[in-house]
Amino acid sequence: MDASASTRSQQYLTFTLDGEHYAVEIERVREVLEFTGVNKVPRTPDFLRGMINLRGDIVPVVDLRLKLGLSPTERTIDTCVVITEVTADGEPLVLGALADSVQEVIELDPAAIAPPPRMGARVDTAFIRGMGRREDQFLVILDIERVLAEDGLRALTEPLGAGVPPGAAPDGAGAERVGDAGLAG
Repeated sequence: MDASASTRSQQYLTFTLDGEHYAVEIERVREVLEFTGVNKVPRTPDFLRGMINLRGDIVPVVDLRLKLGLSPTERTIDTCVVITEVTADGEPLVLGALADSVQEVIELDPAAIAPPPRMGARVDTAFIRGMGRREDQFLVILDIERVLAEDGLRALTEPLGAGVPPGAAPDGAGAERVGDAGLAG
C-alpha cells in the first residue's frame, strides 16, 4: 500500500448485527439483496445458513452473527444478504453474509479509524480491521476476508457432495427451503 492510499478517505458499507454497528470496505461488496430465504444444505457448519441462486450462480450464505459468536440471525423485514467477494486459496469466492439491516455507504477519513482494541491474549480481535468513529457512533470495521475465510471456508469451496458418505444425497437432494417461517438452524 502506498502512502497516499493510507491518507485517503475510504468508503464503507454500514450494517447492524444484534443492535451494534459494523462496516466493511465497499470494495469487498458486490451488492445487497433482500433476504427471501436459503436452501439449507445438510452436514454443513452452523454458520453456513444455506445457498442462494444468484442469477444462475450458487452462492453460500453465512450468518455473520454466528461467525462472530452472537445469537443466530432472526429473519425480519430488514434482514439483508450482503454479497461479498473474498479470496480462498488465492481464488476469488463470492459469499453472502446475513446482516440484520444495511444502513448506508459512508466515507471515513483514516484519522477517524482507530486500531483494533487490545483485549488480552484470550480475546481474538484479528477479524477487526479498526474502530471507526462517526459523530457519536462507533463502528466495528470488519476484516471481512478474515471473518469469512477462517475455519470452514475450504468446506464451502468444495463441490457439493465432496466427502459425503455413500448412499447420502450428494447433490443437496432433500435440502430444506427456508421461506417465510424464518431461518432454519
